[in-house]
Amino acid sequence: MAFIHRFGAVLGVIAGVTLASCSFAAPSTLAPVALDSGPVQGVEATATVSYKGIPFAAPPVGALRWAPPNPVTSWTNSRVSDHFGPGCPQTPMKGSALVMNGGDTGATSEDCLFLNVWAPKAPPPAGQHYPVMVWLHGGGLKLGSGSIPWYDGTHFAEDGVVLVTLNYRLGPLGWLAHPALSAAAKAKGEAFGNYGLMDQIAALKWVQRNIGAFGGDPSNVTVFGESAGGFSVLMLLSTPAAHGLYAKAIIESGGSGYAMPLAEAEAKGASLLGADLSLDQLRALPLDKINTMEGAANSGEIIDGQLLTEAAAASMLNGRAAKVPLIIGSNSGEDSLLRDTPDAQAHLFSLIPPDRLAAVRAAYGEDGKSDRRFAHALFTDLHMGAPAHDFAAAASAGAPTFLYHFDYVPGSLKLFLPRAVHGMEIFFVFETQDKTPVPALISDADRAEGRLVHGCWVAFAKTGKPDCGVPWPAYDPSQDALLYFGKDNGVKSGFRKDAYTALRGIWPVW
Repeated sequence: MAFIHRFGAVLGVIAGVTLASCSFAAPSTLAPVALDSGPVQGVEATATVSYKGIPFAAPPVGALRWAPPNPVTSWTNSRVSDHFGPGCPQTPMKGSALVMNGGDTGATSEDCLFLNVWAPKAPPPAGQHYPVMVWLHGGGLKLGSGSIPWYDGTHFAEDGVVLVTLNYRLGPLGWLAHPALSAAAKAKGEAFGNYGLMDQIAALKWVQRNIGAFGGDPSNVTVFGESAGGFSVLMLLSTPAAHGLYAKAIIESGGSGYAMPLAEAEAKGASLLGADLSLDQLRALPLDKINTMEGAANSGEIIDGQLLTEAAAASMLNGRAAKVPLIIGSNSGEDSLLRDTPDAQAHLFSLIPPDRLAAVRAAYGEDGKSDRRFAHALFTDLHMGAPAHDFAAAASAGAPTFLYHFDYVPGSLKLFLPRAVHGMEIFFVFETQDKTPVPALISDADRAEGRLVHGCWVAFAKTGKPDCGVPWPAYDPSQDALLYFGKDNGVKSGFRKDAYTALRGIWPVW
């Protein structure tokens, strides 16, 4: 998903060279790591070792296009894992528009099911293992990859965490239903439609089988993601097929999503691809035709009756999702995703039942008196803030849950960014401010905030509690307290209570 356009313009200056400028160290002199598919040789740094471009499933091409991920073909000779694999095919975009939508500026291919591992160089103490974190990238389920520079896992590995990033199928290759695909899958008893979700589950299964070889603990896996990645975590919490593959979860700006009934998804797929195409004809379609289909993969969540039997939001709110320790939150400037036009405002207002619109406006005080200000505040709350708040309240009944609100803006950007735009927290979670295109403008205060946020995520991965130098109580609906990340970090109670209360029952709306 997009950052605010003005921020995109700044970063877009060198967007085209971000990945190209990355350099790789010499392969590690350490012994290869033995996986169930074959040995891999990493790249050694001062205190860490990275392993890039490891295939975790067979290429989803030919007869495996629009099919569940299959096992990877094994190899015998040590595979030097010193470069990323290609990203999955995604919506063609260029320059800053691509980067600021979470897109990958590197090579893409249908053969894209690769993951990357950063691990501490030193083995864990005898009888112990390192906690594991598995990152799911954002990009609206249409864009992105696990190799974007600011997802670099070095700082996690330095802090005693094994960090995994991965690719999953995107757009119409990853999230699509069609009558011919459904019929073929049903005949085999296979899941269908949510192919990107299947890829994420396959990667988590790979972690269970192989992460011990990197010193990681398969019983202590935290799955986390932002935007579409955060929503993917929500789906993983809601599908029994993924239960037991992780011990904890973090949802950053995950929203709620629109759960598409199977019949609607099949009708959409038939309209996009052609209703009369056979299974073989579908799998023989040229990639460029599939990748540019107008209107494809608007949401991704398809209620196929196997992986997903209900909306992920409903599963969370009704207490049927996995009960694991959870961090969940959103940013103050999620409205960076809102197109600043009268039509966009009118559409947003139409999501509120007419008989409740006046009461909702009143709950926004001064913001409710201006259409533009109301639209921006409403977008942030309706699509991100209120869902995070209500999910936290529901999840807290089953497991320790920690709610946050991220409002920190780097000092050099405050003149034109009044709030923390969608995705801003990623640079602090990974402590990769130096990998943004403007690293020279990062202040000591910015780095301190990065150490704090990153430390909270690391502590949670290790212990299930974000003990990170600032009090962060587990969420209790009666106290309604969250951790506010901003100029003054600290606990706030009743944060945006009037707005969230006014919106209850209105979201999810799409």
